[in-house]
Amino acid sequence: MTVLSDRPNTALLVIDVQNGVVAEAHQRDAVVATIAELVDRAREQGAPVVWIQHNSEELVRGSESWEYVPELVRLESEPLVHKMFGDSFEDTDLAEVLSKAGIGRLVVTGAETDACVRSTIHGAFARGYDVTLVGDAHTTFDKSQWGAPPPEQVIAHTNLYWHYQTAPGRTAAVTNAADVTFTS
Repeated sequence: MTVLSDRPNTALLVIDVQNGVVAEAHQRDAVVATIAELVDRAREQGAPVVWIQHNSEELVRGSESWEYVPELVRLESEPLVHKMFGDSFEDTDLAEVLSKAGIGRLVVTGAETDACVRSTIHGAFARGYDVTLVGDAHTTFDKSQWGAPPPEQVIAHTNLYWHYQTAPGRTAAVTNAADVTFTS
């Protein structure tokens, strides 16, 4: 269904599940475990797993906070995309990585719901990808002291509005991890 008609494949994106990003995340352990199950399933089904890793003043490359959580281990053969902006496509080689693998559909997981996950799903959709957000495999920490709703409401709202996104020739969907498929 993607407007990228020469790209029939699906990839799993794992966005910023780094120690410093998810240390205080809502339901951290459950979300990380769900993402780990999806990584295993994608590998079993031959779908590429693409890892996204944020670099910033708070997440200095090589630091403990910058590292992926120990429960998630990237294989050497799996692409790793380093980014400095919320949208994982912005000033990175993600588009090239996906093009080389014939990817037209993305299954998205990670952190943070209201920042990099949200920016990336919108960025992917605007670039022509079909985008499935895994409703129980993204998270954020509590930002209510700065006026945001509690994390469970941020997650629920993101799932709600993404479910109803539409655009010509593309699909947006929200599904729980148990129902994710990596085939068209």
